[in-house]
Amino acid sequence: MPDEAPAEIVLPVMEESLHLETRGAETGRVSVSLSTETQEEVLRKTLRSQRAEVERHTVGRTVSEVPKIRQEGNLLIIPVVEEVLVVEKRLVLREEIHLRLTDDVVEVEQPVTRRVQHAVVERLPPAAGEENS
Repeated sequence: MPDEAPAEIVLPVMEESLHLETRGAETGRVSVSLSTETQEEVLRKTLRSQRAEVERHTVGRTVSEVPKIRQEGNLLIIPVVEEVLVVEKRLVLREEIHLRLTDDVVEVEQPVTRRVQHAVVERLPPAAGEENS
């Protein structure tokens, strides 16, 4: 039977499948304890301040207009004027106020209490009765 069709061959299809899962296992424990203590310290800081010394200087000079406030170094000069009625009105510079600014530097020490915490970390074995899986 040369004209006969070859018999059909059936091959089975196979497939492998894998399933992967994880489980938690305790391998040890950690204990953390905090302790707080106070420490006495002295803080040091430089404090700066500024004082004003006021001096009044009588001038008594006639001026045609109000003088401007002026600064000469660390001295601030503030003119004080008044109008005086004569036959004519004049500006008379009565006085100048001189403000001298001086800087003071003071070193201060202030005792303070501050809190400090310390952490202690301790490794512990797994709890009894639990096994690694």
